[in-house]
Amino acid sequence: MTDFRTRPVGDSALTVEFEKKIDPEVNAMVHALRALLVEECVPGITDMIPTFCSLLICYDPGTIRYNDLCREIRRISESSSRKTAAPSKTFLISVCYGGEYGEDLSYVAEHAGISEREVIRRHSAPDYLIYMLGFLPGFSYLGGMDPILETPRLSQPRQRIPAGSVGIGGNQTGLYPMDSPGGWRLIGRTPVRPYDPRRSEPILYRAGDRIRFVPVGEEEYREIEEAVTAGVYECPYLEGGSGR
Repeated sequence: MTDFRTRPVGDSALTVEFEKKIDPEVNAMVHALRALLVEECVPGITDMIPTFCSLLICYDPGTIRYNDLCREIRRISESSSRKTAAPSKTFLISVCYGGEYGEDLSYVAEHAGISEREVIRRHSAPDYLIYMLGFLPGFSYLGGMDPILETPRLSQPRQRIPAGSVGIGGNQTGLYPMDSPGGWRLIGRTPVRPYDPRRSEPILYRAGDRIRFVPVGEEEYREIEEAVTAGVYECPYLEGGSGR
C-alpha cells in the first residue's frame, strides 16, 4: 500500500492522497492506512479524517516534523500487507417510505419508470458503504445505490428538510441527521438519530461502516420514535461490512 503521495495542509496537517476516484478499493486503502496508524500510535498525530480517496492527518509540529511524519507514514505502509480497513459494522436503519415521510417517492418512481414499491425494494436492497462523513455531523456519503434510482436534485432546494429524511440526489443517497436545507428528493424518513449529542458517541457510525435501510410501517416508525425520544433505543447492527 504505497501508491500515494503526501502534501502539506497548513503548518499542522498533511493529506495522504490515493488515486482520485470514488471507488470502494481506493476508499478501503484510505481506511486501511488510518487503521495502521492507529495501531502504531505514531507520536504527534492528533486526528485523522478520511475522505473518498485521501486521509487528512492533523499533527503537533512540536512533537513531530512534517518530513519525519511523511517518512513514518511511508515506513508503516511499506511494512504492512494490509489493503483493507479494520473490522466495521453494518447499521440497520428503519425507514418509513413515501407519504408524508417521503413526498418525492412518486417522482423518483416516475423518473425511473418503475413502481413506488420497486423503488423501495431497490433502495433497501444494498448495504451502502459510508465513504466519508461531512456537511453535517453524521451526514454520510454513501456508495452502492442502484443506478436506476439516479434522480436529479431539486432545481430549488428546500429551506428545511426534517431530521431523519432519506433522499436521493443524483447518483447518491443518504439521510439528513438534523433539520437543514437541502435539494435531494425525499423518499422516506427514519426515527433513528445519526447524530445525538446526548450519546457518549454522538455520531452513530463512522466512515468505513455500512448502512442497510430497512422498510417499516408507520406504526413501527412511531414505536421506534418513542424509544429514541426516551433515550432507550439502540440501533441494531451486524458485525462486518462486506455488503450483500
